Amino acid sequence: MTEQSTEHHDLAAKATTLAKLHAAPEILQVVNVWDVISARTIADVPGTRALATASHSIAASLGYEDGENIPLEEMIAAVGRIAAATDLPVSADLESGYGDPEDTVRRAIGVGIVGANIEDQMRPLADAVTQMEAAMKAGQGEGIDFVLNARTDAFVRVGDRDRAEVLADAVERGKAFLDIGATNVFVPGLLDEHTVTTLVEAFGPQRLSVINGPGSLSPARLQELGVARISYGPWTQRVALTALADSARELYDGGALPEGTRPLN
Repeated sequence: MTEQSTEHHDLAAKATTLAKLHAAPEILQVVNVWDVISARTIADVPGTRALATASHSIAASLGYEDGENIPLEEMIAAVGRIAAATDLPVSADLESGYGDPEDTVRRAIGVGIVGANIEDQMRPLADAVTQMEAAMKAGQGEGIDFVLNARTDAFVRVGDRDRAEVLADAVERGKAFLDIGATNVFVPGLLDEHTVTTLVEAFGPQRLSVINGPGSLSPARLQELGVARISYGPWTQRVALTALADSARELYDGGALPEGTRPLN
């Protein structure tokens, strides 16, 4: 087997592993990372089975506002460094695909990524479906079982709309994405139990992906409800930055570094 074919075999195996983790009854938690040292730190924590990047956090670490303001080349380079730093499967947050989801996903696969979030940004449904189809086409073209975590922003862009209408939108969009082969439907937002239950019933068990933050349902309850995956988006970077800011304040006040600080870098 040539080096190139070995690399492709390893990549395909990681993609298959990631797909199986999403389909398993045990919920998949991915603690989002944004650079090599955060990736290595989380990869070494017992219980970590896969990694996922957070586009917001990567952009912030490099001085950009969230929302595809970071150049695609820099994002691909960042997720590639993360993928190269671990033997675990890595899913990347690729926002809405940077204007060309097929090319963006293909480039991400080229640097070792085996799954991705792609946002619909509440485009007209037909356009959003075309966007997700393009992402799936890239994975098929590369010959791997690429994990598409198709994101609908129905609850992110709720505005003053009736919540029942928003939920109906999320269901319609999610079903459409699953129909074209998406692995999961990612519905970010602060979702209550009724909303989660409705989405799981509409999509089927182990097809819904959510983001957790302060006030979210517990991982144990989400698993009971049939959710496939929990991610944490920019919250993990915020946890790290909060600890950094609190430590700085303590030092300025004459204190010391926190007890138990470990040389993880």
